[in-house]
Amino acid sequence: MSNSEDSEPNSDKCEVDFQFEKNNKEHRTDQISKRRLIVRRGQCFNIKVKFTDGFNPENNKLQLVFDMGSEPQKSNGTKIEVPLTDSINAKRWSGIISSSTSSELHLTISPSPKAKIGYYHFTLQHCYQDVQYYLGNFVVLFNPWCAEDEVFLDNDAKRDEYVMNETGIIYVGSSYYISDRSWNFGQFEEDILDICIKLLNNTPNLNESLKERGCPVHVSRIVSAMVNCIDDNGIIYGNWSGSYDFGVPPGKWNGSVQILRKWNKLGCKPVRYGQCWVFAAVTCTVLRCLGIPTRVVTNFDSAHDTNANLTIDEYWNVEGESVGESDDSIWNFHVWNECWMLRNDLQPGYDGWQAVDATPQEKSEGIYCCGPASVKAIREGVVDMNYDAPFVFAEVNANCVNWLVFENGEKMKLDSRRSRVGHNISTKKCGSNEREDVTSHYKYPDGSMEEACIFKKANRIQNIAVPDKTLGLSMTTNMPAYYGKPVAVSMIVSNKTSEEKSCNLRFWAKRRRYTGHTEKCCFKKFKKEITVGPNKDMEIPLKIDYKEYGSFPDTYNMMKLMSMVTEAKSNACASAITDISLINPSIIIKVLNYDITVNKEVSLEINLQNTTPETLKNCVLTLEGVGLIKDELEVKFSDILPNQKAKVNCKIVPYKTGKKKLLVDFDCDKTISMKGSLDINVKEQ
Repeated sequence: MSNSEDSEPNSDKCEVDFQFEKNNKEHRTDQISKRRLIVRRGQCFNIKVKFTDGFNPENNKLQLVFDMGSEPQKSNGTKIEVPLTDSINAKRWSGIISSSTSSELHLTISPSPKAKIGYYHFTLQHCYQDVQYYLGNFVVLFNPWCAEDEVFLDNDAKRDEYVMNETGIIYVGSSYYISDRSWNFGQFEEDILDICIKLLNNTPNLNESLKERGCPVHVSRIVSAMVNCIDDNGIIYGNWSGSYDFGVPPGKWNGSVQILRKWNKLGCKPVRYGQCWVFAAVTCTVLRCLGIPTRVVTNFDSAHDTNANLTIDEYWNVEGESVGESDDSIWNFHVWNECWMLRNDLQPGYDGWQAVDATPQEKSEGIYCCGPASVKAIREGVVDMNYDAPFVFAEVNANCVNWLVFENGEKMKLDSRRSRVGHNISTKKCGSNEREDVTSHYKYPDGSMEEACIFKKANRIQNIAVPDKTLGLSMTTNMPAYYGKPVAVSMIVSNKTSEEKSCNLRFWAKRRRYTGHTEKCCFKKFKKEITVGPNKDMEIPLKIDYKEYGSFPDTYNMMKLMSMVTEAKSNACASAITDISLINPSIIIKVLNYDITVNKEVSLEINLQNTTPETLKNCVLTLEGVGLIKDELEVKFSDILPNQKAKVNCKIVPYKTGKKKLLVDFDCDKTISMKGSLDINVKEQ
């Protein structure tokens, strides 16, 4: 065959009908666009080519050439030559002439089920002549509907949820009271596909990366690295400081679309700011857009094990102050993703859901990314396989040790609990707005024999003796507790001996961030001398008022409550530590129209209440919704007096039909990022 790579293709001597609407509908990409060709690999599509230069396709042997990237090469699979044959081969790139005339070809083309993901441009050429016809460009995505694709998911309901659903729910708060926030993923907004592919093309060492562009393990790992901005031209700048100058507070975001568009508009400079749920939500948008089934998962009481010893050590002095001898921490919650795929790079048995985490915590192979780690492997304690299994295993299984540090530096172990982390691991239930608990996917029940065996297999636990306890201490609160209202606390001291005990009881309360960082200063202290009879319990109640706790460093209104009881005579002691999250009042959204139709104005009424004894000033609502509002709608309104309600009216014009989700964010001078949402079904006119 002649070398035709240097010949110029004829783009003006043929007319191509890509049948955009028909092909895209069959490939389930018509929600993205009906004006360009977007197909899924392993599935046929049809085009028509009409020649205007007198060329007779019936008398020539033809082939198609598909090119990807700026320097396509056969050696790395970015240049594919496909002879037109008599039948489609479903296992590789193939094409047939389904019918022809003296001036027209009807072609059926099937991308390989292992094809690389991204843009292709393709030409039609003679096998033995230097003549080419440039046909155009198209996009190839992963295909969860194709049994030969590594992301195949054999369940219609799950494909609808984890690939096609443009909205979702992210779980936040604390394990004692789980709250949720709605999110617009918006993966089918037309410009989002181009931004997602641009993200892949901005990865360092692109030419090397293109070799693996068809592997979902590689693509999910690249996305994990690129959604955070460390090491590369990634999307989101992480910020947990509480100071968000020159950017958007992480809690204010309602969806991924604004973030991705802003990154694109900024010329691939990072968007400020994000935290774990923002990283996970944007990752979900990108991977669903590319065709990998993905969901957002929240782990409550999530361990961050910095030294990989599977133990989280926390040190306290007798005044309840943290003694910074360890960088380990326990986050009230941490959000990551699960992606569905085969793991041909692992031994059999570890396919299915894989944990992927874009929040930059620790480096993996020199860059800030995490996963994909097989969830099945995590559950069985098999931590010696790719990628980052030990880190994810520790997040849900780490042993937690509290130490008391005396003035002379001596340390005493207060308690050791394997059951303190990895609780209520949550995701949105398939096909509904309910919460699904997937804790059993990651670990065996706390305290079970199976759990003990898994720790033995992991072989990382530190067996440090805990002294026998002659005192016990427990602490409860009136959950759920609401922001602006008092919090009732009850401490119960137990004397486990047959002798009366004189004790000192201490209590401290501090504000904290959801990542585990606790303020040094206490906003409430309590100390009392008590006498507990033999084998008796004593209850000591407390109340924490709004005037004591006030505003919080982040939107989750979290506080750490600590108490310690010490026997005066023997220094025997016991401790109790708990984190609680105060709940923001609900935002109620009402639609005032009887029928909601596309391109027709809709009237809304939004109600919210001030639950604090202070006036809320600088009040503003931000509304967002894919298919409902093309950008954002900001509504400012009057101050809300103490313990009063506010009612705000506004209008929107939906631009897409189907079930959509309206998201509302409320900010004022005293609090930020209170959330509300409403499902809205938009009909045709």
